[in-house]
Amino acid sequence: MNHRTRTTPRTNRTKDQDAPGAAASLVGERYEVEVGPVAHGGHCIARHDGRVLFVRHALPGERVIALITEGDEESRFLRADAVEVLQASNDRVEAPCPYAGPGACGGCDWQHAAPGAQRRLKVAVITEQLERLAGLTPQEAGWDGTVMPAPGDKVERGKVPAWRTRVQYAIDGEGFAGLRKHRSHEVQVIDRCLIAAPEVAELGVERRHWPDTESVEAIAAAGSSDRQVVITPKPDGRLPLVELDRPVSVLRVDDQGGVHRVHGRGFVRERAAGRTWRVGAGGFWQVHPQAADLLVRAVLDGLAPRRGETALDLYCGVGLFAGALAERVGERGAVLGIESGKRAVEDARHNLADFDRVRIEHGKVEQVLPRTGITEADLVVLDPPRAGAGRATVRQLASMTPRRIAYVACDPAALARDLKYFEAEAYAPVSLRAFDLFPMTHHVECVAILEPAAKGS
Repeated sequence: MNHRTRTTPRTNRTKDQDAPGAAASLVGERYEVEVGPVAHGGHCIARHDGRVLFVRHALPGERVIALITEGDEESRFLRADAVEVLQASNDRVEAPCPYAGPGACGGCDWQHAAPGAQRRLKVAVITEQLERLAGLTPQEAGWDGTVMPAPGDKVERGKVPAWRTRVQYAIDGEGFAGLRKHRSHEVQVIDRCLIAAPEVAELGVERRHWPDTESVEAIAAAGSSDRQVVITPKPDGRLPLVELDRPVSVLRVDDQGGVHRVHGRGFVRERAAGRTWRVGAGGFWQVHPQAADLLVRAVLDGLAPRRGETALDLYCGVGLFAGALAERVGERGAVLGIESGKRAVEDARHNLADFDRVRIEHGKVEQVLPRTGITEADLVVLDPPRAGAGRATVRQLASMTPRRIAYVACDPAALARDLKYFEAEAYAPVSLRAFDLFPMTHHVECVAILEPAAKGS
């Protein structure tokens, strides 16, 4: 296997090597520590001499040698890698990927944990975020305390499900493809990504040379044969000749971030919720092949839309939830979607053109929603970015007195913060479901259903 990697050696700088008056760096120091609970972000908490360490590649209950990767003598906390395991957890396995581990690829956080243990770690993180940021127990949030794998993703210890249908490859200075290291611009060159879907792997991006290129995104649509690569050349770099192992469409990103079709389609066709969806370059689509259908079912089950109702789909992307809602509310109902991405709005309008009572508005939710003049809605779906919806948007939504709200969250911390804002507006979760749609990583997807809080509760 090709284990080439371009690195800058870590050094243990002393105070004399730092700028005058700067605190001495602790990078490179090694501490023997007892590993404590898991924390949000793909690491566990340990302590040394009263200082908190966020340790990657460790598991709760282990004793490890932690190599400091970030921090100095005045830092409130330090970041570290577990480079030697002195006492291993029963949940520890040998990472299947040769590029997973300290100092290597930063994409997978939990390859050293058995699949069931990974889901238990995510349960612990969601529980902690709900309690600390929202003041809710799992029972109060309507959650059964499980994180469900997607069908087919239950694998044996030491195995990896190949699920990722979109992979962003970084290109190193010599033109070789790889993935970024954790919290770094350094590139770990690879010859294969184990979590890449087979349709991505068969393109052979890692087996090609990419001169004058910063990145290559490989996309394999679920439900169609569409394959696409989106190439970002270096400034003033020439677009390389693209010859991959399967036919693909090729798009190019310009210096201003615009995307241009070189050959083939400028979009891929995804299949979900009984419909085909056009998704242009830069448009959001779930990376797990089963995620779109799973999340639509969770949202519709929770909202139970009725004929003639009005609904909002906020941060609507290419219109996935808006289309599912439009089917349910029928010709006497209406759906408004709001999305900030211009190309995604174009795709959503195309995808939902057969629904007369669906409207898609372009702009940021917090700016567009107040301008719509809408004062009431029966149902709301919001699928905000990782930062969450925020207090102002939550207040605006609550003022419309919807009977139910579905909150789709890719970050449990943002979800918990927004649930606290909803509590102030007299809305409370009645159910919460969690899905392991990002195996081997710390990411988890949640769907919370909220209703007006019972009076006196």
